[in-house]
Amino acid sequence: MENEITLPLGAVQAGSREVTVARQADPEGNEVVVSVVMPCLNEEKTIGACVTKALEGIRRTGLPGEVVVADNGSSDRSIEIAEGLGARVIHQPARGYGNAYRAGFEAARGKYIVMGDSDDTYDFTEIGKLVDKLREGNEYVLGSRFRGEIKPGAMPWLHQYIGNPVLTGILNFMFGLRSSDAHSGLRAFTREAYRRMRLQTTGMEFASEMVINAARAKLKVAEVPIVYYPREGESKLRSFRDGWRHLRFMLLYSPDHLFVIPGALFFVLGLLGMLWLLSGPKIVSGHFVDYHFMFVASLLTIVGFQVLLTGFYAKAYAFTHRFAPDDVMIQRFYRYFSLEEWLVAGFVVFLIGFGIDTGIFVTWVQKGFKDLFAVREALLALTLMVIGLQLMFSSFLLSILNINSKAPVTGGTAGQES
Repeated sequence: MENEITLPLGAVQAGSREVTVARQADPEGNEVVVSVVMPCLNEEKTIGACVTKALEGIRRTGLPGEVVVADNGSSDRSIEIAEGLGARVIHQPARGYGNAYRAGFEAARGKYIVMGDSDDTYDFTEIGKLVDKLREGNEYVLGSRFRGEIKPGAMPWLHQYIGNPVLTGILNFMFGLRSSDAHSGLRAFTREAYRRMRLQTTGMEFASEMVINAARAKLKVAEVPIVYYPREGESKLRSFRDGWRHLRFMLLYSPDHLFVIPGALFFVLGLLGMLWLLSGPKIVSGHFVDYHFMFVASLLTIVGFQVLLTGFYAKAYAFTHRFAPDDVMIQRFYRYFSLEEWLVAGFVVFLIGFGIDTGIFVTWVQKGFKDLFAVREALLALTLMVIGLQLMFSSFLLSILNINSKAPVTGGTAGQES
């Protein structure tokens, strides 16, 4: 037997009308199965339409549901309109796209959570397509605008043909994904999937974090084509600021691409360049290459090694604090890592450099402190001593990062407690 509730829409427009929303019993006995969550910041022109469509979309699924509006500090009639239509409004005073959504997700009671913007760019009456995918066994469903339809005027040319495709392509490359629209605002996931994604960001980069963490949590992911409509009123999106925030987040979340790969490349190129020029000047395509280039090679070696170590710091922190528990490289590193062995290795590298400098000094003494030209050898010695010291101090930091984890990392697996 169905219960029906009648919601007045007079708060949305003059000449009240009514919408009937069916509440059907859930086969699993849950009071709320579908929660539609939408953030809101001064959206009085569109919030009424979004809530109404969301309620209709829930009715079409045949499942009991709710609409949760996460207000982010509205000063217009948005809250009044949403509550008048039957939505449950929760308040998040901390500004930010991610802040609003996370507050809404925490307040949601449904087994299935659907998220979408409250600017009427997404048709909430079609949420059944996403919910059906979840009911088929998927854990995370993305509504793809690029596999569906983007209405004229809905997305600026810069966003449609450059911004979104480029950022989605970078995200796919860095994290091995196949997303067609990583920044779509219409998505759905199970409550358990939300818990496993461990979302933390507060701003627009929240959209990227969700896609990345869904992949890291090994969620079963699906996409459905959707239609994207022009919004009414001024967009709160700032193209370059928000685009940079997405790119910055992806780089910070991928220490391999930000630190490890560039650092290793600089280090190897610099070290090979130094060794190549150590024996004397070279002629390349008729050009004289001497110790001036060796200075550049030394710089690349030192900077590359420091960047590489920074990458290990980032990966170790992410691993031991459970942000990247499946990082195979750092698992193997900590499996064989020994503070004492790394200290000895760094000290040996330092001693080699110090030994070269000592040899230069002895030669200088033997020549009666007369002019001595040993730039190449001295530069190699300097580079080795710097690298040795970096390695020694870094071994302490990497050991601290391991100790600082909630549980000791043993046998290459984080989070195992004895």
